[in-house]
Amino acid sequence: MATTSYTFDDLKAAVRAEGLLERVPVRGSLEMVAILVSMLVVYYIVFHWQELAFPEPWGAIGLGLFMTIIFTRAVFVSHDVLHTQYFKNKSFSFKMSYPFAAIILSNSPSWWDFKHNINHHTWCNVPEKDEDILAMDGAFTPNHKGDKAWLRKVKYLVFWGAMFFMYPAFIVQSYNFVIKRKKWFELFMMLLHWPVVWGPVFYFLPLSQAIIVYLTLNFVLSPWLAFGFITNHLGCEVFEKEEGEKLGWMELQMRTSRSLTGGAFIHWFYGGLNTQIEHHLFPKAPRFNLLKIQKMTREYAATHGIKYFEATVTEAYIQINDVIRKY
Repeated sequence: MATTSYTFDDLKAAVRAEGLLERVPVRGSLEMVAILVSMLVVYYIVFHWQELAFPEPWGAIGLGLFMTIIFTRAVFVSHDVLHTQYFKNKSFSFKMSYPFAAIILSNSPSWWDFKHNINHHTWCNVPEKDEDILAMDGAFTPNHKGDKAWLRKVKYLVFWGAMFFMYPAFIVQSYNFVIKRKKWFELFMMLLHWPVVWGPVFYFLPLSQAIIVYLTLNFVLSPWLAFGFITNHLGCEVFEKEEGEKLGWMELQMRTSRSLTGGAFIHWFYGGLNTQIEHHLFPKAPRFNLLKIQKMTREYAATHGIKYFEATVTEAYIQINDVIRKY
């Protein structure tokens, strides 16, 4: 890819000077430990379910929501550690992702690393490379009306309805990837998810309550993740490969990404993906530093007359819906 990012070096130097690109092994490890400790709390609740005597069905719903928070944090931690935001060593970082991606989520770290880190981050919103922009038969790709007439008739139902199935879709894609690539150890780690996470729930809880826990988690987790992910790039500019190659790193990432306004809660809820421009400019920058980097990037863009694509949460969803309407 051409390197004409004549303004990016100055911004990167300023961000580095503030120490915002340094890895955070201690803080990252604390969050990882917090997730594992939270899973121990889940086991304690499950093992003592009869003694705790939670009212039905609220106890099961509450446990499902608590596990949903754990799962979302596991998604964000595995995303960050695979970007080597915590530890510099790529191999070590990959191994550290196993408890969170493979066991807690039953997702493949290799699949995510290939799909997300290699293709998406390098060729963001370039259809020939970034498969995410081809969602819904290319609904978000300019000059592409799709080949499926039936899909155009039910596009809203399909798109917004699919938000509730993202997590199981990730699982299916993960299993397909590791089986095709014959990554048997990783498959073994992913299969541990079912006896380790769900085995105790279905063994110690009454079946009806265990099913409520499972459905609550899946009903909440998928839209939580999906409604976060879709704000990142859908509705932003799209480039063909030849066009993308002519753009510098900073220009391509800023024109194909959308950041969201909001403070600490938005940053926690979206797992740092709300600062998407900054994450794409500095993928190895720790999530904990991205709000500070966002302030610097926004000011730098304003100083140099660079377009900075930012929206409120509501505006982002309206923009995405408008793009779907044009399909």
